Amino acid sequence: MRRMKYTAALAAAVMALSTVPAPAMAMSADSAAEAARPAVFVPASFEVPTLVTTPSFKVVPLGPDLVKVDFDAYMSSIEHLQKTFTRSTSWPHAGVTDADAMKDMQTEQGRFQRRESFAYAVLTPDGKRERGCVYVYPSEIEGYDAVVTMWVTKAEFDAGFDAELYAWATQWVAEKWPFKRVAYPGRSVDWDTWDAMTAAQKAKDAQAS
Repeated sequence: MRRMKYTAALAAAVMALSTVPAPAMAMSADSAAEAARPAVFVPASFEVPTLVTTPSFKVVPLGPDLVKVDFDAYMSSIEHLQKTFTRSTSWPHAGVTDADAMKDMQTEQGRFQRRESFAYAVLTPDGKRERGCVYVYPSEIEGYDAVVTMWVTKAEFDAGFDAELYAWATQWVAEKWPFKRVAYPGRSVDWDTWDAMTAAQKAKDAQAS
């Protein structure tokens, strides 16, 4: 709901068995199986961070146990986040219910556990208040290993925390994550450029399908 969506790779079609010699059949089946296998976002050996502490905040995975502090944070900054983060009225909005909030947390937790994407809450050191969120997920744009987005509440933005969090996140990802090239839409790549890249990639994918 709050993140940019990414698409899975399309499976290759398998040729008719009756017309393909045995060695070619095996190769075709292997190729189809490889194409159908989902891309691995992070290596199995990579230990995904589950707690990072700094003097001014701590970072932990989003999940149901954080539903209230997360809800309170984004509902305090609806217009701010619509303009600076989602750039739409789809999220957040005044009609978000408790059930919506819990479903969102369960979805993010499931993706984290399956190592598909990683959503983090940025909390005060005592964990009582959410200052913002950081999201790490696969890139649908060729040439990038990952996309990282983040937001902070309006109050935190006005206090200058957005710049602090971005500076910290870029260093954290560079030092602790196994990516070679990371996009930070709206930051390292301006939104107009990112939107154009996204549209071009979708057109390319559509032609390939």
